[in-house]
Amino acid sequence: MSDPLAQVVGLLQPRASFSKIVQAAGPWRVSRSEAGRPFYCMVLDGSCRLTVHGGDPITLEKDDFVLIPAAYEFSMSSLEPMAPDADDTVPIELAPGEFLLGHGDRQPDVRNLVGYCAFGSTDAALLVSLLPQLIHIRGEKRLTALVQLVNEESRTHRPARDVVLARLLEVLLIEALRSSTGAGGSPGLLRGLGDERVAVALRRIHERPTWPWTVAQLAKEAALSRSAFFDRFRRTVGMTPMDYLLDWRMALAKDLLRRREGGIVDIAERVGYGSASAFSVAFARHVGVSPTAYARGLSSA
Repeated sequence: MSDPLAQVVGLLQPRASFSKIVQAAGPWRVSRSEAGRPFYCMVLDGSCRLTVHGGDPITLEKDDFVLIPAAYEFSMSSLEPMAPDADDTVPIELAPGEFLLGHGDRQPDVRNLVGYCAFGSTDAALLVSLLPQLIHIRGEKRLTALVQLVNEESRTHRPARDVVLARLLEVLLIEALRSSTGAGGSPGLLRGLGDERVAVALRRIHERPTWPWTVAQLAKEAALSRSAFFDRFRRTVGMTPMDYLLDWRMALAKDLLRRREGGIVDIAERVGYGSASAFSVAFARHVGVSPTAYARGLSSA
């Protein structure tokens, strides 16, 4: 049986950027504006506050894990408020990979392990759009262990370090994402997998992306009427079943083109198109360039 979540994370190709230990005492605040990089944080001791742009503040406590698959604007701060006109706190480096925020002469109020990773996929934006905007998990010891392994491995230069980090990050992302699977949260793949009827249709699409699926066929797989299935899928996943099928086929096609696995005719068949011309038209409409031009652009890059 295909696992949609594992397939999406695998196509994202996560790799480590950096991680660091941050301890803080007294009032402090740091704000970040990022270019959509994945950000994660594990609270090792104490508590602090996280505010993601456009959202309400979240209090983070010991053993809390937070993942923002595409971070743009967010801030972290002490529970003790800063003065209204105070500037952001400047981190002080204590040692390689260790930083201090606030008062060094006071007992730390919080210790966090924070880090960024990157997605190697050329289609990361589409795949990330299937994930929640924010994942917050409490007291999951497996995540704590995985984050610490990522931190330890990132600080070494042992053989196959990059391969190990890539695998650890894949496991970390899958563990975090499946720990948050449920009916709540923003529409996307995880929320769809949390709905037992919609999850059946998602798995069928991932098992047989080449099949000429229709809404009626997928509704039958999910044991729902066509209209009930269509509304339920769109409400939980955030797009129509046919749009999801198209997006997934195009993500697979881009990956095959990136890895140079076959010519256009072969790739067309492997993602569910009866001819190279039909595939090329669909690809160009979806991506903006032909498959050949897309592959040429990857080669030149």
